[in-house]
Amino acid sequence: MQHPLDEAPEKLCADLLEQAGGHALLREACAEASAVWDGDVTRPRGPRAALALAEMKADTDTLVAACLADPRLRDGFDESRMARRHGAPVARLVADVHRLNSFSETRAASESQAQAENLRRLLLAMVGDARSIVIKLAYRLERLRALPFVEDDALRRQVARETLDLFAPLAHRLGLGQLKWELEDLAFRHLEPDTYKRIARFLDERRTEREDYIVRVREQLQQALAAEGIEARVYGRPKHLYSIFGKMQRKRLSFEQLFDVRALRVQVESIADCYAALGIVHTLWDPIPGEYDDYIAHPKPNGYQSLHTAVHALGGKTLEVQIRTRVMHEQAE
Repeated sequence: MQHPLDEAPEKLCADLLEQAGGHALLREACAEASAVWDGDVTRPRGPRAALALAEMKADTDTLVAACLADPRLRDGFDESRMARRHGAPVARLVADVHRLNSFSETRAASESQAQAENLRRLLLAMVGDARSIVIKLAYRLERLRALPFVEDDALRRQVARETLDLFAPLAHRLGLGQLKWELEDLAFRHLEPDTYKRIARFLDERRTEREDYIVRVREQLQQALAAEGIEARVYGRPKHLYSIFGKMQRKRLSFEQLFDVRALRVQVESIADCYAALGIVHTLWDPIPGEYDDYIAHPKPNGYQSLHTAVHALGGKTLEVQIRTRVMHEQAE
C-alpha cells in the first residue's frame, strides 16, 4: 500500500509497526525519524523507506536502520552513540547508507555500459553489508516517487538516468525483481514522458480485451495441466512499461506487434513438472521459433531460474508463458 508523501508521521509509524510486528526498537526509531519531519515531500522519509522494505519482508535491523538513515537525522549522526542505543549492526548499516549517500552520483554513468558497471561495483565495495544497498534502493524508490514535485526538469531527468544506469541494475543483481521494475517504470516516466504515456494509454485501451483473453487461455491451460496430473497455479503476469519499451527498442516492434503484453505464469512443484508443463504448452499451442529460453538449465547471473516461451494461442494471438517452481518464484520476487 502506498501512502501520501505527506502522510502524518503517527499514521506512518502505526502502519509500519502493524506490518513489521511492533518491535520496541523499531517503534523508537520511527519516533526519532518522525520528530524531524519537516514537511518537505521532495526529500525521502525514513519511515516511508522502511515501509517499502517491510513489504519486502526485511528484517528488523534493516527496518530500524532505514528509519534512522533519514537524511534529516544525518547531521546529528554518531555511530558509537547509535550503537549503544540501537545496536552495532544497525549503526553500521546507517553509517554505510550515509557513506553511499555521500557518493557523488554522476551522469557519466550513462556514457558507457562499462562505466556504469564500474560505478555499480564501486557502490558495492563501499559497504560491508548488502542490506545497506537495499536500504539505499528503498530511498531511491522514495526519491523517484517524489519527483513529480521537483520543479527542476534537468534534475528530474538526472535522477531518472542515474536510476536506470546504477540502481535498477543493482536491484536486479540482488534479486529484487519487484523493486527493479518499479524503479525502472518510475525513471522511464521522467526520461520518456510521451512514450510512457503512449504505452500506458495503449495498455489501458485494450485492458478489457486483454484480461478477457487471459482468462480464456488461463482456463484452457489449467485444464490441460490438470488432465495430465500436474498441480499448477496459472495466472496472468503483469507487464511493466519499461520492459515493454525495452523490447520495442531491441526488436524494433510496434505496440501491435508486442506479444508478451499477453502473458501467463505457471507455478509448479518440481523441476520435472516445469518441463512437463512446457511440453503441454507446446502441444496445446504452436511455439514461436526463437522465443524459447531455458533459465533453469542456464540461470541468469543473479540466479534467476524459469522457462520462457512464446506461442500462438487462441485465435492465433501470441502469448508469452513463464514456467517455474514455487521456490524459483519466491527467489525471483
